[in-house]
Amino acid sequence: MTALPAIDHVQIAMPIGGEAEARRFFGDLVGLLELPKPAELAARGGCWFELAGAQLHLGVEADFRPARKAHVALRIAGYEPLRERLAIAGCSVQDDEPLNGHARFFTADPFGNRIEFTAA
Repeated sequence: MTALPAIDHVQIAMPIGGEAEARRFFGDLVGLLELPKPAELAARGGCWFELAGAQLHLGVEADFRPARKAHVALRIAGYEPLRERLAIAGCSVQDDEPLNGHARFFTADPFGNRIEFTAA
């Protein structure tokens, strides 16, 4: 029997030149720590962020189209303060029914990708 796999990273797409917006949203607003990209990948653009036990990669896509249904869901402590920060920053905040006892809302990153946040 093989061991269950673990998630190493998830990647979402962003348009060319969107790194500053990604850093503002995922770094400044959400509070994720940016990770340095390996030198051999840095020239491709994009940026990486640390998650508990995994990473979130934003990869540049020349023919970018936002993911409006497919999404990542991030479980966070500080759910209400984050929700408030995003709303104050002008991000959409759409509450949804709790799932497995966890409050949750959806927003969009600066590129229109759907992102879900659930309370820890």
